[in-house]
Amino acid sequence: MRKPILILALCAALAGCAAPQRPDADPDTIAAVRYRDAGGPSMTLITVVNNRTGQGGHTALMVNASERVIFDPAGSFYADVVPERQDVLFGISPRVFQAYRSAHARETFHVVTQEVALTPAQAQTAYQLVTTNGRVPGAFCANATSSILRQIPGFEGIDVTYYPVKLQEQFALFPGVETDKYYENDSEDLSAGLEAGNASLNADTGS
Repeated sequence: MRKPILILALCAALAGCAAPQRPDADPDTIAAVRYRDAGGPSMTLITVVNNRTGQGGHTALMVNASERVIFDPAGSFYADVVPERQDVLFGISPRVFQAYRSAHARETFHVVTQEVALTPAQAQTAYQLVTTNGRVPGAFCANATSSILRQIPGFEGIDVTYYPVKLQEQFALFPGVETDKYYENDSEDLSAGLEAGNASLNADTGS
């Protein structure tokens, strides 16, 4: 009986990790928004952390390789200008990344980002892994992300976990990781943050 209880507890804790699935974007739509950051190959672990309890609410992984994407397993983020396919968000420009962080950071949660530089080969391996993983069930965001990380050369020591903060703590031990914590004090309603981000991105594109 312990495993079902564990899963129920995870579902309750990982409220941002059980979003309704969006239809997959078509290849032409994805191609039209492709973006690669000039900063060089890297990956960034994104952890949404509860301000009151310190527990993790969601895990995602941004990869900058041949293009920059966010693997957002069972995630809640959406925007009209950000196509999604199989839990991967495309076209992750600086404004889109900021909209992603801003949507998740609110009165009750903050966002921890941990960026690490990669070789081009490591980054492309990470990119292939996230874009071919497929959709992830709700409450399995950290499990899926940790399973992917341990397949990247140099990160084989990652232990698979269901807990976002435990994954964050493991990731912090790798050399060269740059950590940032992002806070906002707006409504604790995630849907309000998502709608505000969507409206802002639409305004930027003139749509």
